[in-house]
Amino acid sequence: MEKSLVIIKPDGVQRGLVGEILGRLERRGLRLVAMKMQSVSPELAARHYAVHQGKPFYDGLVSYISSSPVVVLAVEGNKAIEAVRQTVGATNPTAAAPGTIRADFGLEIGRNLIHASDGPETAAQELALWFGPEEFVSWSRDGERWVYEK
Repeated sequence: MEKSLVIIKPDGVQRGLVGEILGRLERRGLRLVAMKMQSVSPELAARHYAVHQGKPFYDGLVSYISSSPVVVLAVEGNKAIEAVRQTVGATNPTAAAPGTIRADFGLEIGRNLIHASDGPETAAQELALWFGPEEFVSWSRDGERWVYEK
């Protein structure tokens, strides 16, 4: 099973969309294996967005994610990274496919509600940054036999 990091950003929390976003991921068939609400320090934000350091939008990213609480979660499932990214939609909400989280609830890139890991290596790095090993809960859901063929 693959894991992906998902962050419901300050706009998603402030707009009361946490439940809607969690529900969409769960209904997709993904299993929540870690979750917490937290304030993000500028230092943690800088580490999370280190790949963007030096780009014109970097300071805005760090400032924004540190501006209000976020909900951070790890989801697990077959092809979890791809499934999350399909459910979330394109970075630019106005270019995202209809029915995705960003298309349904967003209008601007800077307020696109959610972060999702973009690949296995990134997911591993991000998960280790936001969660300690003891924070993951290993469990199985009986209904998964109705989601996966094997």
